[in-house]
Amino acid sequence: MRTLDSEDTFESDLSGLTYEAPGVLWATDNLSAKLFRLLKSGGSYAPDTSDDWASGKRLRYPNGRGTPDAEGVTLAATSAAGVYVCAERDTDDPSVSRLSVLRYDVTAAGATLTATHEWNLTAHLPEVGANAGLEAVTWAADSLLTAHHFFDESRARAYVPSDYGEHGAGLFLVGVEETGKVYAFALNHESGAATLVASISTPLAGVMGLELDRDTGSLWASCDDTCDNQSAVFGIDDALGRFVLERRFTPPSGLPDSNNEGIALAPHTACSGGVKPFFWTDDADADGFSVREGSLSCGCL
Repeated sequence: MRTLDSEDTFESDLSGLTYEAPGVLWATDNLSAKLFRLLKSGGSYAPDTSDDWASGKRLRYPNGRGTPDAEGVTLAATSAAGVYVCAERDTDDPSVSRLSVLRYDVTAAGATLTATHEWNLTAHLPEVGANAGLEAVTWAADSLLTAHHFFDESRARAYVPSDYGEHGAGLFLVGVEETGKVYAFALNHESGAATLVASISTPLAGVMGLELDRDTGSLWASCDDTCDNQSAVFGIDDALGRFVLERRFTPPSGLPDSNNEGIALAPHTACSGGVKPFFWTDDADADGFSVREGSLSCGCL
């Protein structure tokens, strides 16, 4: 286990995390509603200093206003095709739950990014506290889901991507803190409609981190110090067409018992010596550091 950021690069509140090859970590600061692009330099990661990224880019809702409580981040394909952020509320109106997935064009110039799309999922999800909603988001390709006969609960049959027009090439999975569950959505990029396709129960009291290993198809869900920083790993059972629990992990040695909220996995192309990087963000910035790296065995667990 090692720290990746320089001391006091972030004060706190670094929450969401996802990896883009080669050597880029996308991270969200939920308090300031900022998106950071962290670049690998030797054995560390630091904010990109070009194109107004040095202090992170402030995120806004599609109307150009508001302060999304940006808890999670993911990519569908590459960042050039859009970066997706989940938010549990607008912190300008902090007592009201607003469970949204927002898409941002990160190629846009300037220090502020205005969402190109918002999918408000509040009506599709259980009622939760304003600060206990969406904490994590990841993306699962249609090719993975159909190969394993993923079950569409909304239609009571196997998932057929063509049922969902303009949804792209996969489903977005969001983790909810208060329910401890994961929910799979088809997001229409033309109409802005969202359809709940499936829900996934976890053994965790809350889901704070979520990442799909796109090489193995394993879905990782993690909890922070609320549940002793445990993780749960799921795979799709071909006979059931559902994500089922396969493994549970206690935190690795060296990971502080802190508010570790975001997780990210490097792809198999980053494997060296049979392992690949596994990353965490610490929302509490324990000891002055917010980004840490451990390792994960390459291949199926």
